[in-house]
Amino acid sequence: MYGAMDKCTSSYCRRSGGLVTVLCALSLLCGARFAHGAVQPIASIRQAAVQFVQAQMPAAQQDIVVRAGHLDPRLRLARCAAPLQASLLEGARLQANMSVAVGCRAGAEWTIYVPVSVASKIRVWALRHPQNAGTRLTAADLEPETRLVSGMAAGYVTDLALLSRSTLRHPMPAGAVLHASDLLAEFMVHQGQQVALVASVGGVQVRASGIALQDGRYGALIRVQNPSSQKVVQGTVGGAHVVYVSP
Repeated sequence: MYGAMDKCTSSYCRRSGGLVTVLCALSLLCGARFAHGAVQPIASIRQAAVQFVQAQMPAAQQDIVVRAGHLDPRLRLARCAAPLQASLLEGARLQANMSVAVGCRAGAEWTIYVPVSVASKIRVWALRHPQNAGTRLTAADLEPETRLVSGMAAGYVTDLALLSRSTLRHPMPAGAVLHASDLLAEFMVHQGQQVALVASVGGVQVRASGIALQDGRYGALIRVQNPSSQKVVQGTVGGAHVVYVSP
């Protein structure tokens, strides 16, 4: 009884994608008939896709919301004799919206592609009022909000310490959520200026004097010369007149 269905789903489904892939397994297309209780529950297919994506999330990532998209309620697939297998498509990666292949390889053979979305519930900072480019924001200019944002929530400003050393890169309207890309780090070091070179060795900080060979914004990599040895090293601007280097 299951042979016709398995053949239909294993050959047609693998050549198709999207809704057509799902429809390939419908009894109205494949002509299969199942006894009561022999059909794989649609909810279990969606759950397998969700659990697979959840297992791929970083352990430190909190408040991740994973949802499986709609599957046609007329879907009829032979009940699998083993736990369903799930995987990303070849060459695909985790992202806000993706397709997860859910299949059976025991007692029946079929594969269905389930649309899955990933969102993050995070605390963001929104502007209370419109702001102009070049403005130095303070905490009073922002209002905390909890939002469900698409994907893994990368790039949002979460540390307000950035405000003291940055200005707005462009005008922004009231209610806009602040991203790191909206802020332009200030120049903390200028060419020809004396700076403190800081290196960490065995948990101990070692300091030396240096001369900046170029301007540098906070977090930028610049070249610095040691006036004693004349050696030129690269370091990261970590504050006003401070450059962190690797020993």
